[in-house]
Amino acid sequence: MGITRRGGRPGRLVAAGVACGAALAALTVPAAEAGPLGRDGARADGVHWAAKDTGTPQVRFRGLAAVDRRTAWLAGTGGTVLRTTDGGSTWRNVSPPGAAGLQFRDVQAFDARRAVVLAIGEGEASRTYRTDDGGKTWTETFRNTDPKAFYDCLAFFDRRHGLALGDPVDGRFRILSTRDGGRSWQVLPPDGMPPALDGEAGFAASGQCLVTSGPKDVWLATGGGAHARVLHSADRGLTWTAASTPVPAGDPARGVFALAFRDRGHGIAVGGDYRPDRPSPRAAAVTADGGRTWRPATTPPPAYRSGAAWLPHSRTAALAVGPTGTDLTTDGGRTWRTIDTGSYDTVACTPDLSCWAAGEQGRVARLER
Repeated sequence: MGITRRGGRPGRLVAAGVACGAALAALTVPAAEAGPLGRDGARADGVHWAAKDTGTPQVRFRGLAAVDRRTAWLAGTGGTVLRTTDGGSTWRNVSPPGAAGLQFRDVQAFDARRAVVLAIGEGEASRTYRTDDGGKTWTETFRNTDPKAFYDCLAFFDRRHGLALGDPVDGRFRILSTRDGGRSWQVLPPDGMPPALDGEAGFAASGQCLVTSGPKDVWLATGGGAHARVLHSADRGLTWTAASTPVPAGDPARGVFALAFRDRGHGIAVGGDYRPDRPSPRAAAVTADGGRTWRPATTPPPAYRSGAAWLPHSRTAALAVGPTGTDLTTDGGRTWRTIDTGSYDTVACTPDLSCWAAGEQGRVARLER
């Protein structure tokens, strides 16, 4: 599956009760055009992933930032960054100059002009860039100089405060912090981070191994160790607590690959074994207490999933994506149903009722009627 690995450790990668169609249809039209709505604002029309031609079949996009129905940013292999402002009809290549040798795995966009991208890799291959003019110019704002460090994903609480997750260095996960929108970064003290398990790391598979909710809560996902864990911080990454999940681990290819929280209490975790010839039982779990405890999904996705997102304005519906398909839950993550068999690595939804997905061979799509 092309997930970056090193040292054999996994961090080297990489509406209640409504029917499936009704839960998804609310995402396909603006609220003013939606017509008669069902429960949770859903309309009983069918929807599908509508492919958006990026003209980049050689690129795999694991970084996706959906701003709204019209604006989205992509980050992928070969140092590629794309942007659309017309709903995916056209894409502009706004890649940073000289970045062709980098692997972009995450992007955070604040609007159509301002965005931060993360490149992963050993040592100086891990970098961040920021643009304030829609990608016309970029500023490199961080370059890792520690040969033992390897960064996986980033997440922001607001336009100023954000974190980036790095695999364990000297036995503890490394966290970068910014207070100025990614214009500068500082490594946080490791004292508040619990010790990492042997072989434990994060997965740079979808930009969703680190997620936030509200002004201070943040969670990170792990694999590779004896247990697949989720670590939580309620103070923007200064102190953390760890909880085991029922998602299988114990191998560099297995663990939790993506998290999604709809508020500071309710979250879902998806993952499994990314190797296509290996089964992925118990590939999803749910929490209702902010990640202190996790329960396995009673009917999980049938295979490995690398990305997840809550449907906008829904308390019960979410999507999970992976190389073998897209799954929908309408009961808060307890049961999942496959609704599409296309290959996607990451998914994101926006408050104005849109969802986007991206993956291999330049594949990008938006949910449409």
